[in-house]
Amino acid sequence: MNALMGVKVMGGGVSGFQWRAMLRIVTAMPQRHQFSSSSPLSSTTSNDDNGNHNDNEITRKSVGNSETINAADIKKSVFISQSYDIFTNLALEDWLYRHFDFSRHHVLLLWANDPCVVIGRHQNPFTEANVSKLMDKGITLARRNSGGGAVYHDRGNLNCTFFTPRERYNRKYNLNILTRALFREWAIKAEINKRDDIVINDKKISGTAAKLGHPNAYHHCTLLVSANKLHLGESLVKEDANYISKATASVRSPIKNLVDVNRTVNVPQLLSAVGYEFLRTSATELEDGGSTQTMKQRGFQLVNPTEKWFPGINALREEFSSWDWVLGKTPKFSVEKELALKADNDKQLKMKLIVEVDKGLMTDIGILMPSGERVPVVSQLQNKPYNEKNLNGIISALKLVSTDNVKQAINGL
Repeated sequence: MNALMGVKVMGGGVSGFQWRAMLRIVTAMPQRHQFSSSSPLSSTTSNDDNGNHNDNEITRKSVGNSETINAADIKKSVFISQSYDIFTNLALEDWLYRHFDFSRHHVLLLWANDPCVVIGRHQNPFTEANVSKLMDKGITLARRNSGGGAVYHDRGNLNCTFFTPRERYNRKYNLNILTRALFREWAIKAEINKRDDIVINDKKISGTAAKLGHPNAYHHCTLLVSANKLHLGESLVKEDANYISKATASVRSPIKNLVDVNRTVNVPQLLSAVGYEFLRTSATELEDGGSTQTMKQRGFQLVNPTEKWFPGINALREEFSSWDWVLGKTPKFSVEKELALKADNDKQLKMKLIVEVDKGLMTDIGILMPSGERVPVVSQLQNKPYNEKNLNGIISALKLVSTDNVKQAINGL
């Protein structure tokens, strides 16, 4: 199979404005903002624990042989997904990670999604969001294959995935591509903090995560352009209950849209700016090669993530969208919630509902009595999928039970 299988330049579905923004000739662009040694965005990267390299010659090792690749011989492409479906885009990302040869060809994949919440591989979705409310609002829940925290996506976000061989993985290099693009296009000064978030005045505009394998690796992040902040805030609020979980927890941070900094920022123009910054920069160092470097690259290419273009992608999408992956992959956890049952003289007796969840299923349901005794609850929901609606359904049923005969009554729920 050709290494560029699935890569085509197509004009369908893209407006003339978007094409001019994405495919304009870089030599005709007015360069309003140039970098100098005194620029706050002209920093360079150095080797770090992730195996970053800044050498002009790279040795790529494989079984039985070793070859030296000059950095000047590494080509670059910017792939633009034509899908807005989160599961399709995750499948495309995973397909490239599994099948593409990046030894002489680095790729930046740019993509956007319809409204969704995307959690990290090792996260508990119920501690990151109210899953039942997401479903009611038509906001998709997805689990990606990389680590990191939960994020909200809509078409006001631009997602960026940087693909390289593992030995050339360089997170700081990638993040500097983004900050330089913002400065060059709009004179926006953004910083990279200790957590590798991109921030403006300590407010986050981009989070980051990665997948490091062999032989390939990728680093992906999102840029907030004009995301619906109301939906973002509402989507990342969990049920009011005590969750006991060892899953990776997100670090909450104040966020900012780029349009709040400069109202002229828009996703098509940002896509163009980021793509050109990537193409004009040397493959292994933050050296600006300008139009000369850009014209040596393979440019922008629209990709259609379908089975015809990427054989096997449908199976990957099916896996990413499956209940077993999105919810069944959740690390074992328990949830506790206070409830008050009716007692004598219209008084209320406070108790605690405890639900044990393993692989997304409610394996044990019980009540912790005031005496400290734990009473099992027999319910048709036993071994059924956990969600907030089922949790509150159990509580609503228990509230109708009199404590005079609670032990016998709850066994009939």
